[in-house]
Order: sequence, then C-alpha cells, then structure tokens
Amino acid sequence: MKHVFLLSAILAAGVMVSPTPMKAADTSGPMRFVLIPKTVHPWFDKVNAGAQSAATMLSKATGQQITVEYRAPQNADVSMQNDIIERAIATHPNGILLDPLDEKGNRSTMEEADGQGVGLTVFDSPPPQGMDVTGVGADFCEQGTLAAERLVKLIDEKGEVAIMMGVPTAPNHSIRAQCEQKVFAKYPAIKVVATGIDNDSIETAQKQASAIMQAHPNLVGWVACDAAGPVGVGQAIRESGQTGKVKEVGLDNLNDMIQLIKDGVAESSASSRPEMQGYWAVVAAWQKAAGQKTPKNIDTGIDIITKQSL
Repeated sequence: MKHVFLLSAILAAGVMVSPTPMKAADTSGPMRFVLIPKTVHPWFDKVNAGAQSAATMLSKATGQQITVEYRAPQNADVSMQNDIIERAIATHPNGILLDPLDEKGNRSTMEEADGQGVGLTVFDSPPPQGMDVTGVGADFCEQGTLAAERLVKLIDEKGEVAIMMGVPTAPNHSIRAQCEQKVFAKYPAIKVVATGIDNDSIETAQKQASAIMQAHPNLVGWVACDAAGPVGVGQAIRESGQTGKVKEVGLDNLNDMIQLIKDGVAESSASSRPEMQGYWAVVAAWQKAAGQKTPKNIDTGIDIITKQSL
C-alpha cells in the first residue's frame, strides 16, 4: 500500500522513534484528526494551514480521506481547552493534536484521551512527562536563548530589560522565559526589572508593555516568550515614541511582527516555523493511528528573521 512506502520514507529520514509499539488500527477507511491550539490566534492559523497541507498530502499519497478539524478555545483558558478536548474525545477521532496550556492542568484530559484509545500528539510543546506522546516543535530553550543573546548585543551588555512571558503555565512559554533569564544572569550590568503576562493577547501585551515602560523609564530592551507578546510590545514602543531607544527582539513570524522589523521597531525575531509544526504533527498523528511507532521529538527548527533576510 502507498502509505506503507510513505511511512518507510518518513522513518528513514533519521528521526528517533519511541520504543513503545502502537496498537494496530484499521487504516483502510477515512481518518479524522482534531487540532486544538491554546486559543484563537493568527499564529495558530499558520499551524492549521500546515496541518491542512499535510492532510492533503496524506490523502493523495494513501488514497484515504484524511481530514483535520480545527477547534480553538476563544481564550487561553485551561478549563475551556479541557472542555474542547473532552468534546473531541467523545466524537472518537483517530487522533488529537494539542498545544497544552498547562501540562498539569491538562493532564487528566490528556490521560483520558489515551484511556479512550484516542492517540495524542502535542505540538508547540515538549512531550508531557511520563506519557508516550510525540512532541513537535522547536528547541524552545534555544529559541529564547538566541533572542536574549541578540538583545544583549544590541544593548551593549548593560541596562534594564523586561520579558513578556505569554502564558506562564504553558510549557514552551515557561521554558523560553527560564532560558532568557539565564542569559541575562550572565551579564552583571543587565537587570531584568519587569515581566509581563499577556496570555497570548496582543492587546494585553500592548497595555502591559506601556505600563512597564512608564514604571521603568530607563528600560532599554525587550524579549518575549510567545507570538502575541512581541507584537504588543512593538506597538507600545512605537506609540510611546521610543523606537530606536528601546530595543526589541521578537518571537515568531506573525505578519505584524514582520512589519515591526521592516519598520525598525524590532531588530529581529526568532521563529519556530508554525506551518511546519502543524504539518509534522499531522504526519506523526497519522503514523500513530496507523499502529506505527512514532518519534518522541520532531524538531522543526528556528528561523532568525531580520530586515536583511526579509
């Protein structure tokens, strides 16, 4: 069958696979997966675009009908996300692709999916501890480290800086924040004077960034831990007339982030390739649903976006 040859090619690519065998499954009929992000957000629209592309590819390659349903919480709320997960489990899909808001808060529903025989794949997140789940995404510590090191050079290794943390309970946001803090801690003349929490909202990030800059008039730099944060920060920098004075290194590749780089408000951004995350999350979920071993981690890499590269 075509999908067997495709699967062999994927595994031959050199990704490390989990030693735990998957349950056998009937792969002759249509297969349906549910994609659940943290919240409604343009970054997740890019993830969904990659997921739909993978579904189209697999449908053509296997002759099966492969579909991906997109179900996003209106807000970055764990209980709301858990409700969507539970509703998805009740429809008995072939797999769920999840970006967890809180590993502990989502744990019971993730285990419920496993107990109901619904395969789970996480994206934009490391694999949850103690669960045989594939994690698709960048090296989040490396991403935060690259951004912080770029800012350190921009501010000549001295001055007050701030971090926009995103959703602090989200594993990927937390990892980036910790690694950014570690970078700044290496430079005695740099002081982290504030941390904002935007909960994946550009508007919230803009308001918090404005308040932080008013409270800390000597602030010289910003980094962020999510895609919404740096857009809001950039808007606050521009609105306060501090373009060029307050430096920013952003995160990810939203169109608004790219425009901030073009306009010189932000120096650069470290992007974790959302389209690729959606694509490979679907491929991994399809492998699991087909009863195959799946990679423990799929690293989608990081792009450094600058005005020159644009």
